[in-house]
Amino acid sequence: MEFGRLITAMVTPFNDNGQIDWEQVGPLMDYLIEEQKSDSLVICGTTGESPTLTDDEKLKQWEKTVELANGRCKIIAGTGSNSTAHTIHLSQEAQKRGVDALLLVAPYYNRPSQEGLYQHFKAVAESVNIPVVLYNVPSRSVVNIDVDTTIRLSQIPNIVATKDCAGVEQLTNIVSGSAEGFRVYTGDDTMTLPALSIGCHGVVSVASHVIGKQMKEMITAYLGGNIIEAAKLHGQCQPVFTGIFKYPSPGPVKHLLNLKGIPVGGVRLPLIALNEQEGDYIASLLS
Repeated sequence: MEFGRLITAMVTPFNDNGQIDWEQVGPLMDYLIEEQKSDSLVICGTTGESPTLTDDEKLKQWEKTVELANGRCKIIAGTGSNSTAHTIHLSQEAQKRGVDALLLVAPYYNRPSQEGLYQHFKAVAESVNIPVVLYNVPSRSVVNIDVDTTIRLSQIPNIVATKDCAGVEQLTNIVSGSAEGFRVYTGDDTMTLPALSIGCHGVVSVASHVIGKQMKEMITAYLGGNIIEAAKLHGQCQPVFTGIFKYPSPGPVKHLLNLKGIPVGGVRLPLIALNEQEGDYIASLLS
C-alpha cells in the first residue's frame, strides 16, 4: 500500500466543552488534504491526543474519517497501546470500520524486552489482514525498537513500514537492512530532508498542519534532484519544525490552526492551554 511521502498525524478538534467537535472533522480533513497536501492521515495518534480519547471516540473517528476521506487519502488508525490484548481489540475494530492501515506505538510504561516487542507486534499484525506501521518514539514510550527488531518485524508480510523518531544512524541501518518494499518514515519534522537523503520514504508530520504545502514542495524538489532548492525550503521550515515543540504537543499546533481560522479548540488535561506569552511566541512562527 502506498501512503505517500507526507503523512499528517491529525489533531482531534474539540469544542468549548472539551468534547470532540464532530462538525469540524470534515473541514479539518479538507484543509489538510487539499491545502496542505497531505497524502495520508493518522487518526488518533499521539498528536490526536489518543491517551485521553475513549475507545468509543476512537471508533467513531475512524469510521467518520474513512467516510469523509472518500478515497482522497489513506486513513491510518492509531490503535497501539501498552496492552497487547487491547491493541488487538482496537485494531480489529478499526479494520471493521474500513481504515487503510494501523499505526502501532511501542508499548509504553511496562518496558518490554526486544523479544517482548517482537511478539507484541507479531501478535497484533497476525490478528488483522490490513497493513501495519510500527511507531518507534523512545522519548515517549521509554523503550526503543532496536534496529534488529525492526528488521525482523519487516519480514512479517503485513508489517509494511515504520515511523521511527530515532536518529540518522538507526534510520540508516533500518533502511539498509529491512525487507524489500518496507518503507521507513521519520517521525521528526526536522529530520525530513536528512531522512530522505539516506533513503527514507517520507515523514509522519505535525508541522504539516500549517506548512504542509511547503514541506511537499521541499520533498518534491529533493526527489527531482534540486538539492539546493530543497535545502533552502528546509531552512525556511526549520523555525516551525522546532518551534511547535517548544511546549507540549499538540497545544502549539492547535494554537496555530485556530489563528489560521481552522477551529480545533484546545487540549484535554493533563495538557493545558498556552499562556499569553507562549501563545505570542507560537503566533510569531506564522510570519
